[in-house]
Amino acid sequence: MYHYQAGDNNGVYADAEADKSFAFDDQTIRKGFIRKVYLILMVQLLITFGFVSVFTFSKATQEWAMHNPALFWIALAVLLVTMICMACCESVRRKTPLNFIFLFLFTLAESFLLGIVAGQYQADEVLMAVGITAAVSLGLTIFALQTKYDFTMCGGVLVACLVVFLIFGIIAIFIPGQIIGLVYASLGALLFSVYLVYDTQLMLGGNHRYAISPEEYIFAALNLYLDIINIFMYILTIIGLARN
Repeated sequence: MYHYQAGDNNGVYADAEADKSFAFDDQTIRKGFIRKVYLILMVQLLITFGFVSVFTFSKATQEWAMHNPALFWIALAVLLVTMICMACCESVRRKTPLNFIFLFLFTLAESFLLGIVAGQYQADEVLMAVGITAAVSLGLTIFALQTKYDFTMCGGVLVACLVVFLIFGIIAIFIPGQIIGLVYASLGALLFSVYLVYDTQLMLGGNHRYAISPEEYIFAALNLYLDIINIFMYILTIIGLARN
């Protein structure tokens, strides 16, 4: 808000410069936040697809995991505990180095579980899924950057779609079949593709109606990571079912 006094134009000029400085500082903080999120995300993806590569190309690793089923349940427990803590506890997400420790443990657990899943598929199927996921993620990120449509207002709709999707998944358990499996996986890939656009725009801020706080870089990286991992899993499922 400008404060103008008669015969004193310097006051207006000073306030205008202050507003510009504030806008510049805000933009600088947002850009630093985006760089930090993508750096964390890249490290997470490198760890995850490192695990996927080991389980895909090493039969010994697959057999070792099969002979140690307790590791699956330990990883699942770590995954759920760390994810719930980061999602529900603001102090865990924002306090360094606690937030990085929880995120690292979550990434290791998720990577181990995803490696076990990927080990059930052929190597060429996994490589194809990785390539398609990378292309889809890059395309959707560019779309989120360029589109005039504001997806940040679709949070409620996406949550409703996710609930319906989960109910459909429960029903699909009792009605097994290749067709319903393909439909379920296709809907999952589509849903999390939209979530990737939504979470990307939340991170970008700017002209979008809603934006995530720059202090929530761990939460932002976690959201993008889960979107990409889910897209990968559902694309891998589609490829596996289509080949069978």
